[in-house]
Amino acid sequence: MAQNKRTMIDRKYHLFDAKGKVLGRLSTEIARVLMGKNKVGYAPHIDGGDFVIIINSDTVTVTGSKDKKKMYHRFSGYPGGITSINFEDQMKKDSRKIIWQAVYNMLPKNALRGKMLRRLHINKGSDHQEKIIHVTHE
Repeated sequence: MAQNKRTMIDRKYHLFDAKGKVLGRLSTEIARVLMGKNKVGYAPHIDGGDFVIIINSDTVTVTGSKDKKKMYHRFSGYPGGITSINFEDQMKKDSRKIIWQAVYNMLPKNALRGKMLRRLHINKGSDHQEKIIHVTHE
């Protein structure tokens, strides 16, 4: 009897500590694990990635002067409805969205991206056992 390919996928949990890590380097590692590129049987059309838990998102860093110059934009859809915030202020507001946005832009732009992002869990502190917080895009 043939098995379904979905049941053949062996998903594991990977814990990433963002303490002192550079945002871009951390995000590329996370994106590779979510896509499943770290596995032998990688295929781009199969969602074979693993679960990722990130702790200490408040301590992620960027190089150079990006902490003051890097901007995050969102648009409401109305004329004049663009809102911008820099990296430093976004870290004070919610550091999880910074990591989420970086990983979101590194994943493939197709129907599998949403499924991959559901396996991404980001925590501000180091307590990941009791509560796993899933950040959704606003």
